[in-house]
Amino acid sequence: MKKVEIFDPAMCCSTGVCGPSVDPELTRVASAVFALEKKGFDITRYNLTSEPDQFVEQEIVNNILMSKGPDALPVVLVNGEVAKEGSYPTNEEFAAWFGVEESDLKGEKPQVRIKLNLNDLK
Repeated sequence: MKKVEIFDPAMCCSTGVCGPSVDPELTRVASAVFALEKKGFDITRYNLTSEPDQFVEQEIVNNILMSKGPDALPVVLVNGEVAKEGSYPTNEEFAAWFGVEESDLKGEKPQVRIKLNLNDLK
């Protein structure tokens, strides 16, 4: 089974929904990672802000950071080898690595609709 590790740049969260604007690329990646984790695949994300020790302990990533700086992030390792540097994997790449369909990586739509009557809040 493939093991994928994503070493994110320093940021407050991995979803892309924090801050003044939503980053659709981070939202896409978070959704794909969540879908893969839910299916039992070995995929992990590390954030430079909250898990700097992972960037030091992983020699390949540490060497990239020392030689190219933080602009080289994200770094993606597949089975311990650099598969991508400076950008996130596409859904096509995730699908190929794990042998799934790209459609399996999209977030599920909620099954229940919520109705809210603003007049009831007065």
